[in-house]
Amino acid sequence: MDIIKTDIEGLLIIKPKVFEDNRGYFFESWNKEVFESKGIKNEFLQDNQSLSDSGVLRGLHFQNPPYEQGKLVRVIKGSVMDVAVDIRKNSPTYGEHMTVYLSGDNKKMFWIPPGFAHGFVTLEDNTIFSYKCTNIYNKESEITLMWNDEDLKVDWCTALEVRVSEKDEQGINFKKFKTKF
Repeated sequence: MDIIKTDIEGLLIIKPKVFEDNRGYFFESWNKEVFESKGIKNEFLQDNQSLSDSGVLRGLHFQNPPYEQGKLVRVIKGSVMDVAVDIRKNSPTYGEHMTVYLSGDNKKMFWIPPGFAHGFVTLEDNTIFSYKCTNIYNKESEITLMWNDEDLKVDWCTALEVRVSEKDEQGINFKKFKTKF
């Protein structure tokens, strides 16, 4: 398993060792000992999965302390452009973001620690997105940043017309946002 550090401290891309033959493939998507040896020492408390058609945009979400979440995300089927925005006030990359292409074919995973807003846009119909979370969902602590915020300038890397939930359309502008991280 290769774990690749990124330009934003804490964000990691994980490339599992995939064993393929004429029957299909096999890989470990989670191994506590391996991940801990690479610095991911979090306990996961909740797994989530979504199914979306092409052009569905979900995000940019996070939960405030004490319900902050780290997320280990991957695509089981289909593809997404995944985005993490640094919301750690003392970080040299505060307000910067990173995009990663995840697909059922490339089998990459993306580790997003607490202190990041997260979102993704699906690039194919019937995309199945999976994520392990280090904390349970807590509605009262959930915050949504505006997915198309002028200051964040996230390039969602799609020519598709995006479909966004009502909640995501009412996200907070980054300039008005006061981080608790």
